[in-house]
Amino acid sequence: MNVIFKGLAAALLSVITAGVGHAQDAGVNPAASTPETAQVESAPQRAQQPILQILVEGNQRVEADTILSYLLIQPGDLPNSRLINLSIQTLYSTNLFSDVRVAVDGASLVLFVEENPIVNRVILEGNRAINDEKITDEIELQARAIFTRSRVQSDVQRILEVYRRSGRFAAQVTPQIVELPQNRVDLVFEISEGPVTGVERISFVGNEAYSDRRLRGEIVTTEARWWKFFSSNDNYDPDRIEYDREQLRTFYNDRGFADFRVTSVSAELAPDQSEFYVTFTMDEGERYEFGDIRVETEISDLNIEYLEAVLPTQPGRLYVGSLIEDATDSLTFAAGAAGYAFVDVSPRVALNREDQTVDITYVIEESPRVYIERIDIIGNTRTLDRVIRRELDLVEGDAFNQALVNVSRSRVGQLGFFEDVQVEPIQGSAPDRAQVQVRVAEQPTGELAFGAGFSSTDSFLVDFSISERNLRGRGQFLRLRVSTSSRQQQIDIRFTEPRFLDRNLAAGFDLFRVRSDFSSEASFETESTGFTLRAGFPLTRAVQAGVSYTMRTDDVTTYSGVSESIQRAAGSRVTSLMGYSLRWNRTDDYREPTRGFQLSFNQDFAGLGGDVRYVRSELQGGIYRSVWRDRLVFSATGSAGYLFSWGGDTARINDRFFKGGNSFRGFETAGIGPRVVQRRDEALEDGDEFVSGDALGGNFYAIGALEMGFPLGLPEQYGIRGSLFTEFGTVGVLPDDDQIADDGTDAAIFTVDDLALRASAGMSIFWDSPFGPVRFDLAHAFIKEDYDQGAFFRFSTRTGF
Repeated sequence: MNVIFKGLAAALLSVITAGVGHAQDAGVNPAASTPETAQVESAPQRAQQPILQILVEGNQRVEADTILSYLLIQPGDLPNSRLINLSIQTLYSTNLFSDVRVAVDGASLVLFVEENPIVNRVILEGNRAINDEKITDEIELQARAIFTRSRVQSDVQRILEVYRRSGRFAAQVTPQIVELPQNRVDLVFEISEGPVTGVERISFVGNEAYSDRRLRGEIVTTEARWWKFFSSNDNYDPDRIEYDREQLRTFYNDRGFADFRVTSVSAELAPDQSEFYVTFTMDEGERYEFGDIRVETEISDLNIEYLEAVLPTQPGRLYVGSLIEDATDSLTFAAGAAGYAFVDVSPRVALNREDQTVDITYVIEESPRVYIERIDIIGNTRTLDRVIRRELDLVEGDAFNQALVNVSRSRVGQLGFFEDVQVEPIQGSAPDRAQVQVRVAEQPTGELAFGAGFSSTDSFLVDFSISERNLRGRGQFLRLRVSTSSRQQQIDIRFTEPRFLDRNLAAGFDLFRVRSDFSSEASFETESTGFTLRAGFPLTRAVQAGVSYTMRTDDVTTYSGVSESIQRAAGSRVTSLMGYSLRWNRTDDYREPTRGFQLSFNQDFAGLGGDVRYVRSELQGGIYRSVWRDRLVFSATGSAGYLFSWGGDTARINDRFFKGGNSFRGFETAGIGPRVVQRRDEALEDGDEFVSGDALGGNFYAIGALEMGFPLGLPEQYGIRGSLFTEFGTVGVLPDDDQIADDGTDAAIFTVDDLALRASAGMSIFWDSPFGPVRFDLAHAFIKEDYDQGAFFRFSTRTGF
């Protein structure tokens, strides 16, 4: 019976095999769904037999063994059309071959392949507005890549997208293929860039509360105008339009329109493809106020009444959408300060369209008090762990406190060693345990700098320095600096240890030699050589204190014919100076503050040894307020100083205060204050009463300034900004020994010291240039004395280290 069954099965299999063979002979290809044409060929056969060998033909670069590894059929297997066609599809998916054919000849399976070419090089022609690197970074095909036509078409679309993002919607790209020997090709993209497709007009439909002009000022996209040659925001960019939709929503939400929405944005391209007409269609809705504001939580440590009182969203006030996010952050911060690290604050917003109010319920989900299990420092390849850890206000075992996390992040960032600092809590080994990860990204801290420039004060100046702000990864600062100009030559070495004796105490020293030329202002020159020992430490988080001791030798050289006040300073004297300082800083940025205040007081005592005896006191302060989005910043600053001699000594000219130039815009350096003058006689009368002589400096000064900083409409990367200012103040109080009385005769020489008020107003331009910060001042002194030295225009440069 088994013999009969096996015979019937063999006969049936023979019939099926013969049918498959006839189908192959007729050209039927089950793999017709592949991208290119593939054929399975078979010699006429009457009975199926196992494949004994597989041969590969046509390959040039790809090894036969590599090709065989993709096949799903192996020697010893019976021919199987399904497996053969799947193998062909697998070979096509590698993108290595442009054609694949299979032929079954008796016991042999022959695989014919035609390899795709290799790209020899990619050439861009016609691109002038966009450089090669920006395009080649976007496309897939590169030198030595496998060439396929589908990849070429894909790269054409990528290049067109690059041009669309730059505002050139009329750009065209034509690929050309140059065949080379050894199955290689050169791929040439011929680019016709076309004109920049600008936004000719921006219109708004549905706006009643605000005009088109006002809304255009709230979005990033601008209308094309001939004078906007520095900006690219007048080019049409779909991504920028989507951002503008969000800007409009934020603008309206922050002004009470809680259900505002942009229903559609249409961009119509002109027939010549040179410009777009953009229309925002919107539904403003009604203006809302905050209604019922509540906080719900089951955390007993949180005082709900206190939280509701400090929320920025208060009942009866105009609805401001951004305040909801601020309130959420405030509640999260409050919960973190109470030790709950992973709370979830969810604002539930309900609009009451009948009375135009918005009810908000802030739900704080309960979570257990969390303790810090471990603190991990990640990313510090050079800086020692302890340098970072000593800036953290958290240690293992402390209760988690979000306020201290924020302070720690700020303190690590202020080190200046890292380009990015992230302090994040993650879940620990238990629900009440947290791990704090401090992730930092190192940045270069060493500088070898050379600067050269020209200013109206110092003429040509050259500055060289070599510095390291993180010496050996220990956080120490070391600098050697040499600078020279027509007015001053200086060499100094500075070293600072920020954590002296592993305490929160910064200590360091300075060695210096400075030569200054005041011949054009006061007919004397000085050369100072000495050293300074200094230390600084915090009194509170915002108050810093410092002490210092300076020992220096001052050599003063005067010219013949100068006044007694200047001659008395001639010679060499030793100054022994003990000083202290207090600084209270509550600004958001030490370099360019936009809000907050700062106040500092310095006092130096000379006379603990040495040849001179005086007390010098100076007070400085400033208040900063952001008027609009940190772009308009108002500041009110002031400074005052007083020099008091003791022990029978008289303050010499090189120790007094000289103001003007950068310290009082609208006047020359040392252009205001006590001065030697000569009364004009009638023959020289030209409207001024005096001929100005040498500046004598003063023992007292007080100067204030009001300033409004603003952007100039240029891209931020140019680093150019401006300000309008007015300054006012006085300098004076000469010692009696330095006074020359006026005898009332014609052409009399005497001193003037009247503490008269001076005032100026003008405009400053600041430029963070590649060779250092540059400042241009245009100022007019509208209150001054006849003998003062005014300066309408001044520019200066310096190199920051």
